[in-house]
Amino acid sequence: MPPIIRTHDLRKTFRTPKRRPGVGGALLTLFSREYEDKVAVRDVTMELEAGELVGYIGPNGAGKSTTIKMLTGILVPTSGTIEVSGLVPYERRNENARNIGVVFGQRSQLYWDLPLIESFELLRAIYSIPRDRYERNVRRFKEMLEMEPFLRTPVRQLSLGQRMRGDFAAAMLHDPRIVYLDEPTIGLDVVAKEAIREFVRHINQDHGTTIILTTHDLADVERLCRRIILIDKGTIIYDGGVEHIKEQYGTHRTLILTLTEPHPNPVLEGAEIESNDRGLVRYRFDRRRVRADQLIREATQRYELRDVSIEEPDLESIIRRIYVEGYEQEPVNT
Repeated sequence: MPPIIRTHDLRKTFRTPKRRPGVGGALLTLFSREYEDKVAVRDVTMELEAGELVGYIGPNGAGKSTTIKMLTGILVPTSGTIEVSGLVPYERRNENARNIGVVFGQRSQLYWDLPLIESFELLRAIYSIPRDRYERNVRRFKEMLEMEPFLRTPVRQLSLGQRMRGDFAAAMLHDPRIVYLDEPTIGLDVVAKEAIREFVRHINQDHGTTIILTTHDLADVERLCRRIILIDKGTIIYDGGVEHIKEQYGTHRTLILTLTEPHPNPVLEGAEIESNDRGLVRYRFDRRRVRADQLIREATQRYELRDVSIEEPDLESIIRRIYVEGYEQEPVNT
């Protein structure tokens, strides 16, 4: 099977008039033909197989939203090629729209003054969804997302968590093959986030829906995605497994010991003491140079312990470090 999404050397450049300061500069700008070009996406090449759930992440201004807008057909690339389900999105926008669903965390496709169920009815008419399929999907999403209590409430009266659940259902009513999620859990509480994550996992695993997730909440990525594409300054700098990048950059771990009695300097060979607070000692160690079981064995021989735990580096700290230091092909010390 060919990839469901394929881009090659995809580039998007925005041209804006060059502005000059002051009133005189503003008048000159009206008649000036000088422009400046800003490259938002630079030579992006990627392939997604049907049924993948991929995290597409990067700092603000990295080119994430511009890429998504080209995939949806909203923007036309400056150069390069793009195919989604065998279609060129900007050439066949209507057909492409029937294959995709989109959820924006800060925007809604629901109708503000209508009850939620009537927004669904309008979307059924827009997408020409057969009545039996529509009713089956509404029943299924109503149960999965617990929407029964607010189905007949006007959208403007819904809480953020309720509206987001409605937006997810609306995006899936026509059974799209591909779904783009742009900050879908922004501003949600812990319970609402978990409900959304479970729904995303369900439609991906049980229905084979291909999902691209863009988010700054890397807990979403860590919980849902096996693959991430990291973009910075318009260029893809990493495309691969979550576990691989954690293995490459997560070279240091934290050993936490709770001593029965406080010790002024509880040294362990191969580990650096980060803090020592009344018997709660945190050590930082490089897993390539010393194993955790060796440190624990040494600790039990030297000190009386009440508790032992190990903290793994999380994805957020690893990605933050890559933003600051840049991505290296070979493992480096953290």
